[in-house]
Amino acid sequence: MGYLAITLEHSLKIDKLIPALSMMVLMWAFISVGNFNIYIVDEALKTLVIADFNETLLHHFGKTTEILIFLIGAMTIVEIIDHFDGFSAIKGFVKTKSKRKLIVVFCAIGFFLSAVIDNLTATIILISILRKIVKSNELRVWYASLIVIAANSGGAWSPIGDVTTTMLWIANKVTAVKLIESLFLPSIISIIVPVVIASFLPIFKGNLEEVVVENEQKSTHSSLMFYLGLGGIVFVPIFKTITHLPPYLGMMFSLAVIAAIAEILSRKKFELTTLENESTHISPLQKSLSRIELPSVLFFLGILMAVAAMESVGNLFEFSKWLSVTIPNLDIVVLILGVSSSIIDNVPLVAASIGMFQHGTDDMLWHFIAFSAGTGGSMLIIGSAAGVVAMGMERINFFWYLKNITWLAVLGFLSGAVTFMVLQSF
Repeated sequence: MGYLAITLEHSLKIDKLIPALSMMVLMWAFISVGNFNIYIVDEALKTLVIADFNETLLHHFGKTTEILIFLIGAMTIVEIIDHFDGFSAIKGFVKTKSKRKLIVVFCAIGFFLSAVIDNLTATIILISILRKIVKSNELRVWYASLIVIAANSGGAWSPIGDVTTTMLWIANKVTAVKLIESLFLPSIISIIVPVVIASFLPIFKGNLEEVVVENEQKSTHSSLMFYLGLGGIVFVPIFKTITHLPPYLGMMFSLAVIAAIAEILSRKKFELTTLENESTHISPLQKSLSRIELPSVLFFLGILMAVAAMESVGNLFEFSKWLSVTIPNLDIVVLILGVSSSIIDNVPLVAASIGMFQHGTDDMLWHFIAFSAGTGGSMLIIGSAAGVVAMGMERINFFWYLKNITWLAVLGFLSGAVTFMVLQSF
């Protein structure tokens, strides 16, 4: 019922965090009141063993908090970059008047940018830039839709590019190097195919009427903070590899360094508001923290803890056994998961997969799940966070996307999936 309410968020006009949080609390409450047997998976024996309720709840909360703290750190760094108008540096890459070349430029930037700052943020930034370059609403909707596919493909091959890949990475299901090795080529194929086909569509013939790129920057430190911020986020996998500490600690370190530099560059001092209501200087860190997507953080909390509840009573473990008997070919299972992620949010699907399967670190199953969940959401405009935000920013109609873009996304998804399976066969 909770998943259904999340899927029908736009029809019910209820923010998805509400059913997510309600689902989380009610499921754990039923387990407690009903005196259900609580299990954990014995990693050595790969079997369920009975555990203490409070210890299990605390264990899952700790694992969930690792992901949330990581995301809060990444979101804050992105907001600090934006505080200095750092993303204006991207505008300099857009210099062509050709409609076809502009597809390549935006999709290439979206593909690589989303791998660093996540697909949702990359989509918001690129559509904001797109508005200043493409004046035709009809044409802009096409570009925005292709940006969604590019951002989702780019987020799939990076451990910090999508919430689901971050979840798999923090859960030690994948390592950064192996994930990139396995998924970079399939991910790039999944965007090249739609871009090449789209470039032959009539809507992209000819040149733009006018290309206006604003080179003027609001801050003298824009480029510096842009590259420092991206460098800080990219440093996190390196930090984990060197220290073997959880990724959220590396993200907190990067945030501390970048925030300190931001404070120095801003040349502002902390002040308490005086009785005379004098203006108060707000630090870049304070302002950035106030702008992070807290509803998204709470949604992830609800989803991940709800899935943990199903795992703790053995539901997911038993379901994985049933699935392995019913559909022995796991490739088909993962492809179905990818298609499902275009309807149901990919976060609960991947969270459930982590609880269902007990395969080892860097098993091809986890890499395929990361690819399918990440790129599969492009098949419907409501299938990913990037798609939903593009839908809101450019008023993209659900059925227009279904008619004009879905087939491109499906071809990209299947091309990437086939590429992955071929590579794994060697």
